[in-house]
Amino acid sequence: MSVTSLNKPGPSLAQQARDFAALAKPRVVLLIVFCAVIGMFLATPGLPRLVPVLAATIGIGLVAGAAAAINCLVEQKIDAVMARTRARPLPRGQLNNRQTLAFALVVGGTGLVLLYVWVNVLTMWLTLATFVGYAIIYTVLLKPNTPQNIVIGGASGAMPPLLGWAAITGTVSHDAMILFLIIFAWTPPHFWALALYRREEYARAGLPMLPVTHGELFTRLHVLLYTIILTAVTLLPVATRMSGAIYLVATLLLDGVFLLYAWRIWRNYSDALARATFRYSILYLSLLFAALLVDHYVPIGLG
Repeated sequence: MSVTSLNKPGPSLAQQARDFAALAKPRVVLLIVFCAVIGMFLATPGLPRLVPVLAATIGIGLVAGAAAAINCLVEQKIDAVMARTRARPLPRGQLNNRQTLAFALVVGGTGLVLLYVWVNVLTMWLTLATFVGYAIIYTVLLKPNTPQNIVIGGASGAMPPLLGWAAITGTVSHDAMILFLIIFAWTPPHFWALALYRREEYARAGLPMLPVTHGELFTRLHVLLYTIILTAVTLLPVATRMSGAIYLVATLLLDGVFLLYAWRIWRNYSDALARATFRYSILYLSLLFAALLVDHYVPIGLG
């Protein structure tokens, strides 16, 4: 070892904090927490109590961050060969396996304790099941072994609004399951749009994503088919009278744009279009759940 390497300063506390935060995939966790909070507000006619909302928001966010860290730990070699993920802390050598595992255990454990003490036992167990579903079942078992990984594994990603609902009511109702189904149906077209324009990277990484195993045309068709399924599912809150006119107008507009993107992907594909579809899908889900919230507090009947 050279004198230069011995004298080289280690990363600052601020840099280490940024690296640990990056492990938790904050942008993904933000969308997870947003959907969970919407579930909390939809679960009650009035405003939910502040303490369970804050505790559940923090607890669910912490456990989601821990699951993301385990995902980074398991997939670090894959991340290193993909342009989208090679800048993560583990491929860059900024953090090691032991630090990552310790971070996940401390953060996830803290989140579960918060849910157990300040929310309710059902939410804690459901959140733990979501952690296992994403970090173990999806990341370790499904993703490297089947092109249906995102369809089956999407169940864990669809849990946030159900977790939020359980946090406020201590139960899981049919309305909570509808919120779950919306995200479950949204996940395949959202992710396959990304997989289409990243297909060569997934192939190099050896992951059996649908465009790699079944080809681009097959995947493009399935983006359209699942978007049609999503459109039908997003009408369920209206059919069950969970929501009214505001949500109906919003979902018809949002679904119309998503269907147009999906149709164009099927008929006139380009990587730029797939990239735009992926970005729109994130905006779509955020606006759809925001419309559910507005409709909940400003109800306008359908006659």
